[in-house]
Amino acid sequence: MNSQKEKAPIWAKILLLIGLCIGAVYAGFPVFWMFVCSFKPNTEIFAYPPRIFSDAFSFSAYAQIFRDPSKVRFFINSYFVAGVVTVLTLIVSILASYSFSRFDFKFKKILNMMIISVQAVPPITLLIPYFGLIVALKLFNTYWALILTYMVFTLPYAIIMMTGYFNTLPRDLDEAVMIDGGSRLLALRRVLVPISVPGLISVGLYTFMQAWNEYLFALTLTKTVEMRTVPIGIQLLMGQHSYEWNEMMAMSILGSLPVVILFLFFQRHFIGGMTAGSVKS
Repeated sequence: MNSQKEKAPIWAKILLLIGLCIGAVYAGFPVFWMFVCSFKPNTEIFAYPPRIFSDAFSFSAYAQIFRDPSKVRFFINSYFVAGVVTVLTLIVSILASYSFSRFDFKFKKILNMMIISVQAVPPITLLIPYFGLIVALKLFNTYWALILTYMVFTLPYAIIMMTGYFNTLPRDLDEAVMIDGGSRLLALRRVLVPISVPGLISVGLYTFMQAWNEYLFALTLTKTVEMRTVPIGIQLLMGQHSYEWNEMMAMSILGSLPVVILFLFFQRHFIGGMTAGSVKS
């Protein structure tokens, strides 16, 4: 009986490992295929039978992207918009989350419900209202049109996560700074923010990914090629009579690299911040 009990967890682990491997292959193969297709000539991508590696291996698709100023501009736009959205979201969410965590004020519950309700609304339902608002504010086809719109969708998550994170930090930290003559802002800047780095990293990564990958509003709120972002740039490679598949795959790989690199460097902090922010003390 004891031997049977000992073997059961081993078989469970084996089955779990097999399931994880199958899931990893299922999820990772499209990315692998996208990677190898970026080095193929456009004519070989749909060759039958399909070949994983081509004899005509070439970096021409990547070279074509970097030689074209308009395609390089797509990346500059995405970096700028995603970076500004991330920084502003972190600043606003820190101040708002600290207020929700440390103070009791009128309409606090109502504001919390409003923040949560924004997360529950599908973005596509707000497309026409935001388009009209951006045009009325004369921000159409500008960086601020994208930055302000993206922040509407990134701030609720950031505030909810950072409020949960600040709730795990004892109020004694604030009080110790104020006893020494410091202000609440000093306590927030010198004590709470440094302690909250894992939570800030997780929120920052999520915000950057949201802004970097967004397609719908970037397509609607911009008009000229000079203002397009990477997701729109990939779509523009789909011509009326032909598709530049190898360039699309190459741009997709280049567009995926920032998020992958950031996650690899900050993976530990990202998971730790998500876990700490989800627990209410």
